[in-house]
This record gives sequence, structure tokens and C-alpha cells, in this order.
Amino acid sequence: MNPSSSLPDAKSPLEADSAVLQIWGGHPLRGHVKISGAKNSALVIMAGTLLCSGDCRIRNVPLLADVERMGQVLSALGVGLSRNGDILDINAREITTSKAPYELVTQLRASFFAIGPILARLGVAQMPLPGGCAIGARPVDLHVRGLQAMGAEVQIEHGICNAYVPGSNGRLKGARIYLDTPSVGATETLMMAATLADGETIIENAAREPEVVDLANFCNAMGAKIQGAGSSTITIVGVNKLHSVEYSIIPDRIEAGTFLVAGAITRSELALSSVCADHLIPVIAKLRDIGVTIIEEGANSLRVLPATSLKATDIETLPHPGFPTDMQAPFMALLTLAEGDSLINESVFENRLRHASELNRLGADIRVKGNTAFVRGVPMLSGAPVLATDLRASAALVLAGLAAEGTTIIQGLHHLDRGYDQLDLKLQQLGAKILRVNEPTTNAELTPSPNNSAASITT
Repeated sequence: MNPSSSLPDAKSPLEADSAVLQIWGGHPLRGHVKISGAKNSALVIMAGTLLCSGDCRIRNVPLLADVERMGQVLSALGVGLSRNGDILDINAREITTSKAPYELVTQLRASFFAIGPILARLGVAQMPLPGGCAIGARPVDLHVRGLQAMGAEVQIEHGICNAYVPGSNGRLKGARIYLDTPSVGATETLMMAATLADGETIIENAAREPEVVDLANFCNAMGAKIQGAGSSTITIVGVNKLHSVEYSIIPDRIEAGTFLVAGAITRSELALSSVCADHLIPVIAKLRDIGVTIIEEGANSLRVLPATSLKATDIETLPHPGFPTDMQAPFMALLTLAEGDSLINESVFENRLRHASELNRLGADIRVKGNTAFVRGVPMLSGAPVLATDLRASAALVLAGLAAEGTTIIQGLHHLDRGYDQLDLKLQQLGAKILRVNEPTTNAELTPSPNNSAASITT
């Protein structure tokens, strides 16, 4: 992609690996933050443009390393892309190859979802098995079995998923598909594949996440016939062709939740706009359990008020509409400062509690047994060097660093840049003393610049 906006480019993994975030904690936040477009919607909708033989204009696209990678995957398939600010223009009239590049797909799990639209358009697809955050096994067997039910021949050899549709027209056929678990990725892959299939497809035990609904709305805007998205049963009637569209992505509910927690953990008042409160019901409910006041101001605005005290609570992650696994790490950071003992059970991914040991470096009192974390609230956290282990863990460490006394230095920023649109700059604009540097500084004070878009060090 060739961005032509005033915003900085998404950091490359190499740049992010060489930099650190330095946070001078203990400073309250104040002001307003605009929430960016949803990462998980942007990635799958970008894959969904492969279904369209015309031009697609996607608005509210966040500036993320993962979005950049997905753009590289599409470009490798012969798709034309150009970016201007948060607008992404995609032309998939000609898909010149059915084989996605190994080195890109293995870095970005969401790119595997493109197997559905590629197979639907071309009748053949070669997709390397995906990569992404190491937060547990996320097999593609549900994707494969669903495509097989729609008439595809699928084999996995040497780390490559090879799929083709036998027959003269190379067109998938409608089928009734039951998912063993409500996998978001499998639901999206099969829903996209079914839009151009011959006949009706019914996906049962489908994922109900807002991003699934967003994808369905996007496909319907191109002329697809999808009903039931947001429920456990989705019905798709295949059409012969989809047309050009202009579409705006929903706000990122995880970014919104992260800023709500930022207000709570720093005992600050923050206003959030471009949010959808309906997507945040379990997050808002749990914050209120902890003692945080959240006010809904209009259809797409929220305000978080300073809490006099934070109370312990228990959390279990579940598929939507349950408590989102992507908010588990930020809430763990918040509960380290709550009064009493909290229990967090991670039931979605089996390897998503590694941030607990890093939070303990900051003075937290967390014990982990299996997929359960026992959090005993402490009076304060203290700054220390820490390492981000995955995307949401990096956000948790930023939040803890904002509340900690002293200086926190966070390594592993390539995780953060995968899923948060300029989080450090947005926090600076709210008054946080935070700076991305190549080398951590000592005995320094962070002073925001007059335009609040960068910061400088004064000694």
C-alpha cells in the first residue's frame, strides 16, 4: 500500500522490535479520544474484497501493522490497493494467482481467511497455514471441513492448504454446516465462500461477534444474500457476482475497552467517541462491578469517571456475547490494583496468561494455575522493564505502566503495533507521559509537544 496521508506509516516489525515504550507512570489522563476502526473487521473485510469483481472503497480503516500485512497479501495475489488516510481503495477485478505467499500468511493468521473468497472466485486456492500471536492452538480444521461440505477437495501438505472445486464450472455448492465451536475465523471464511456458491448454505453454531455482522453487512452491500449474522444460525443464498461498494468499518470495541480501562486504572475522566456501546455490554458491566462509573452520552459516545476505589471481581472469557478474551489481559492489569482477590478464567485460548509474570515484575501479586489466574490486589505498582508476549498483553503492560510509580520500559512493540492504531500517540494527547524511543532514557522528564502529536525529552 502507498499511504498518502499525514499520519505516520504503521511500524514495521523490525522497527517495532528495535524500539521500546518508556512510560513515566502516576499521571492522570484527561480529554477525549476517538476510537479507530475495528482491526478484526478491517482484516476480514479486506479479504472479503476478493469476492468482488469491481472496486471497493473501505472507510475507517485503522493504521496497523496487521492491516499493512494483509495489504501485502492482497497485492501478492494481484490486487490493486491505495490508501489515503483511513480510506482504502481495493481493486480485485483480476486475481492473478491463487497462491498466497508463505512468508506473509505465516505472520498473520487473518490472512488465511482469504482461502474462502479465493476458492469462491477462482475454484482453486493454495494457502499456507497461518501464524500470529502465540496464544494457543487455533486449528483450521473447521474451515477445511466446511469447505469440503461445500464440495471442495482439500489437502494439507508441507504446511500448505491446497483446495480446489472439481467439476467444469469450479463453483462451490451450498451446504448445511455445523461448527463444533463458534469459531469466528471459520464462520467468516465459510460465509464468504458461500456468497458465490450455488444454492443455499446454512452455518449452525456460528460465531456471533460484531465483526461477523460487519462482514455480513459488507457482503450484503455488494449484493450478497446473507441473513442471521449475529445469531447462531446464518443463512447464505449464493449469487453469481458481487458489485462495487463503499463501506465504513465499525469502531474497534477492544480499543474502546482498553481506553475505558485506561481511565479506570489511572483514576481519570475520559470521553470516548465513535464507539458502539452495544458491542461493549460485558466490558461495561464488569467495569461497573469493579466500581467504575461508565456513562453513555448519546448513540456513540461514552465517558468513564474516576473511581473512589476498585473492587475485586471474577472474570471468565467466553465467545460473544460473553466477556471477550481480548479484554482479559487489560482487565488483569486493572485488577492488580483492586481491593481483594479476583479470579480470571481464560476459557477461549489455552496459552493466554503469560502477561501475568510480566505484571508481577511491576509489583502485582498474580498466581497462575493452568488457564486460571488468581489476582490479589496490591496498593501500588512500581515501574520496571517488561516484555510484551502478545498483542493484548502489550496493552495490559501499557495500562499497568500508566498507573505504576516510576518508569516502565516495554519491549516487544511489534505486538502492540499489530492491533492498536497509534496507542502511544493517543495516550500522549490525553496527558500520558509516554514515549517510543530506540534507547530508554534515564533521569529524564517527558514533556508533550505543543501539538500533542509527539513528545520530547528534557533533562
